[in-house]
Amino acid sequence: MKKKMIAGNWKMNGDVATALDIIAGITDAANQSQHDVVIAPPFVYLSLAAEKILSSKIQLGAQNLADQEVGAYTGEISAKMLADVGCQYVLVGHSERRQLYGETDLLVAQKTILALENGLVPILCVGETLEERESNQWKDVITTQLLSVVDHCGIDAFKNIIVAYEPVWAIGTGKSASADIANEVHEFIYYTLSCKSDNIRPSLKVLYGGSVTAENSAQYMSQEYIDGVLVGGASLKPSVFSEIIRSVE
Repeated sequence: MKKKMIAGNWKMNGDVATALDIIAGITDAANQSQHDVVIAPPFVYLSLAAEKILSSKIQLGAQNLADQEVGAYTGEISAKMLADVGCQYVLVGHSERRQLYGETDLLVAQKTILALENGLVPILCVGETLEERESNQWKDVITTQLLSVVDHCGIDAFKNIIVAYEPVWAIGTGKSASADIANEVHEFIYYTLSCKSDNIRPSLKVLYGGSVTAENSAQYMSQEYIDGVLVGGASLKPSVFSEIIRSVE
């Protein structure tokens, strides 16, 4: 059975006390799970989180990385630094980075390369806006986002890349794609990448992210092409995130 993944993106939220509470509150659920549980705290709490999860099955991810290896880039955090403090995963191309900070497909591909070169597993985020969904452009948008990374990294890189489908219209809005809609998009992602190589499908993971809650997580997890969830706001509530983790079993 392919392991599923439950990843929590804390975004720019919390403080030291919050970080400690979340980790303490989800440790039992994570340790009892047969699947991968990942948290992505803000940069300043990564070292603290790495120390606190040492004796648990919780894994560590970062929310972003620089598009340069090293140098005079004030305020940036490199892939090497993330690996050095214990990160195993890093979000790349999250919709908020694309929408609010203008990250292009090319920049996302460059960051993906650096993550892979430094031993991190990129969680590559793709997804369409509401306008693109309503005008039936979502396939073109997602294809472009995926193939930009394929063109720069090669299709075999997707053996070490996790894809996360995040419909932009469902991020932080309280709206969520139905399980059927999400599964259709995930199937399309599988199809698009499998057209480039027959060897990708067995190792590929595609997560759903978009207002995931304890009430809807099991519906997503039961779909054929959904391999896990990328959780936003609900990951800040230990009891709720624990419910989501347990919903996979």
